[in-house]
Amino acid sequence: MCIACTHTIHRAQHNFGWNKDFEPAVVAKAGETIHFECLDSSGGQLGRDATLETLNSLDFGKINPVSGPVYVEGAKPGDALKVTLRKFIPSGVGWTANIPGFGLLADQFKDPALHVWTYDTATMAPSLFGPGGRVPLKPFAGTIGVAPAEPGTHSVVPPRRVGGNLDIRDLSAGVTLYLPVEVEGALFSIGDTHAAQGDGEVCGTAIESQMNVEATIELVKDAKLQSPRFTVTEPVTRHLDGAGYEVTTGIGPDLMTGARESVMRMIDLLTVEHGLNPVDAYMLCSVCGDLRISEIVDAPNWVVSFYFPRIVFA
Repeated sequence: MCIACTHTIHRAQHNFGWNKDFEPAVVAKAGETIHFECLDSSGGQLGRDATLETLNSLDFGKINPVSGPVYVEGAKPGDALKVTLRKFIPSGVGWTANIPGFGLLADQFKDPALHVWTYDTATMAPSLFGPGGRVPLKPFAGTIGVAPAEPGTHSVVPPRRVGGNLDIRDLSAGVTLYLPVEVEGALFSIGDTHAAQGDGEVCGTAIESQMNVEATIELVKDAKLQSPRFTVTEPVTRHLDGAGYEVTTGIGPDLMTGARESVMRMIDLLTVEHGLNPVDAYMLCSVCGDLRISEIVDAPNWVVSFYFPRIVFA
């Protein structure tokens, strides 16, 4: 339990969407630190003993629960919430799945696949994947945001200008996130915690892992922020950079096509060099590989690169 926390939002205090009319789980003053008990993106349906049968029977109505909301006293439209992520308390269990119809290469990987991860919460040592693979861990919150001004309940699946399912892997401990406030009290929620993810989350899932989160919520008056921004005060890839990268590219006039091609070529490389099944390579790319726009100015073709950290098989 967080000694410095003013409030605790328990695991049962969650929602499956964003709505300005949701009753707050707590009312907090600006500057207070809150302990959030978060669920994983399956809402607890996929645990240590999960199988393909469990995945196939997933209730998608319970996907991506967010803990909250927090009503912040004094928060008004036009302000910004300043959210400092203090600490992640991981559970030691996670999962990655290929869910049919979901992901960057959904047209190529049509069958379900599941990998259940276990990791040491004391050392946070790299988690094992297949023969010889070890994925460095970096906990963060995939879904974090405030209520939009538009009435009704809004899906938690897409990201929004007020946050939501951002899946930015650098929203980790020590980072400060600023969110534009659109409704009185802001109604802040957080969830979808991950133990690791690559930039792009290409198969649609990271290492989805239940965690608790400690966050301090402050208020910036009249910020007039147009979309989320955040401050990182240390290198963001140090946990992966130790042995360098293998990089594949996609080149052409369409960024989405370039992204797909760069990932496909990395999957081909991993299957040849490390003997991975293609769907396993796809899931591994999702949890530790990074999509990057390398060049977007030399018309008519742009370059998208996919960086896979060599440390995973070092």
